[in-house]
Amino acid sequence: MNGALKDQTVLVIGRGSGLARASALAALDAGARVVAAGRDRETLAAAYAGEPGVSAETVDLTDEASIAALGDRLGAVDHVVSTASARARGRVADLDRDAIRLSFDTKVIGPLMLAKHLAPRMNKGGSFVLFSGVAAAKIAVGTLGVAITNAAADTLARSLALELAPIRVNAISPGVIDTGAWDALGEQGKADYFTDIRGRNPARRIGTPQDIAEGVLFAMTSTFLTGQTLHIDGGEPLT
Repeated sequence: MNGALKDQTVLVIGRGSGLARASALAALDAGARVVAAGRDRETLAAAYAGEPGVSAETVDLTDEASIAALGDRLGAVDHVVSTASARARGRVADLDRDAIRLSFDTKVIGPLMLAKHLAPRMNKGGSFVLFSGVAAAKIAVGTLGVAITNAAADTLARSLALELAPIRVNAISPGVIDTGAWDALGEQGKADYFTDIRGRNPARRIGTPQDIAEGVLFAMTSTFLTGQTLHIDGGEPLT
C-alpha cells in the first residue's frame, strides 16, 4: 500500500473484472475505501468478496434517478471512476439506432449525470476519471459507433474540467487490452488478433488491465492534471 489515497473514498463503476477491477484494486492498494458500483450489486459483492476494503453498490448509468439515489446513499466521495461501456460496432449500414443510443447513454450521458449529482458531494481535491478509447484516435471502418462515443467522452472530460474546477476531470483512452472483451473472437481469433496488434504497435505488446489501472491512479493523484486524455495504447494510433 503506497498511501496516495489514504482515507479517501473512490467510487469505481463497472464490472467486477477487467479494467474496473484493476482500477478498484489499485485504489485499494493506495489506501482508499473503494465502492464498486454497477447494475448487479450481488454479482459485484461476490466478485470482491475477498477484498474487505471494497463494498458494493447498485447504479444504472442509463437512469438518472439511479445515479441520484447512489449519491444520496454514498454522501461525500473523493474520486469517481467510470469504466462502463456499451459498444456499438459495425459498418454504417449495419448500425442499430438503439445500440448507438445505449453507447452514448452509458459512456457519455451517464458520466455527465454522475458529475451532476456527485460533484456537489465531492471532497476538496477530488476528481472524475472517465473512459474514452483508442477508436477515437485511430479511425477504422467498422468502429464508427465506438469512435464517436469515445470522442464525445474526451470532449466531456475537457468540458467538465472547466465547469467543475477546481474538481479535476480526466479521461483514460485504452488501446487493445487483454481483457474478456476479446473472448467473443474465440481462442484462435483472439490469438491472431493480438499477434497482429502486437506486431504493429510501437510498444510491441498487448496492454494489461494493470497498465490502465496505473493510469487511473495517476489521474486521481496528480493534482495538476485536468482536462486531459491519457492515451495508454502502446502507440497504436501511430500505425
